[in-house]
Amino acid sequence: MYKLYGLSTSGNSYKVRLMLAHLGETYQWEEIPSSLVMPRTPEFLAINPNGKVPVLILPDGQPLAESDGILYYLGHGTPYLPEGRLEQAQVVGWMCFEQHSHEPYLALPRVLQRFPDDPRHADLPELYKKGYFALGVLEKHLSEHDFIVGEAYSVADMALFAYTHVAHEGGYDLAPYPAVGRWLQRVASQAGHIPITAPPGPVN
Repeated sequence: MYKLYGLSTSGNSYKVRLMLAHLGETYQWEEIPSSLVMPRTPEFLAINPNGKVPVLILPDGQPLAESDGILYYLGHGTPYLPEGRLEQAQVVGWMCFEQHSHEPYLALPRVLQRFPDDPRHADLPELYKKGYFALGVLEKHLSEHDFIVGEAYSVADMALFAYTHVAHEGGYDLAPYPAVGRWLQRVASQAGHIPITAPPGPVN
């Protein structure tokens, strides 16, 4: 059985929970509080020295960190990772886009809503500028495609869905992005989909 260390409100942790739900996998859940609330324990740092969630413990005990790497691992041999070499490279490319040009700008404003005294509130105008640019990239792509890669739902969609669908919680207005809106509905209609508010697996 898998064991997942994560934060239930985290989009990165949600990606992995969503994938496990699609696969029908049961798993143990260990809630790790936000590092803004509680410092990482030595026990968790021994598992992931980078101190970030999620971390998936494989059935053989091997830890696997980084949400998109976990999605890629779990996707192998399933319909959620394309078989073609080019399509797999496109999945990786969109996951890199998500982690470097998308998630940093959509996720942090959402976090800052819960921490009004955080000095990073001064960075919000620049975060929104870059976040809206990323949404524009998605809008252009999704105006021509139903899904992120190819014609089927994949781990690339899961990666980008996680923080896009809650962007409004960070102050983003998605109304000017109708193709993104239709894609969000398309993803949410997939068999086995769970919302980010769904309770994680059994809590230890």
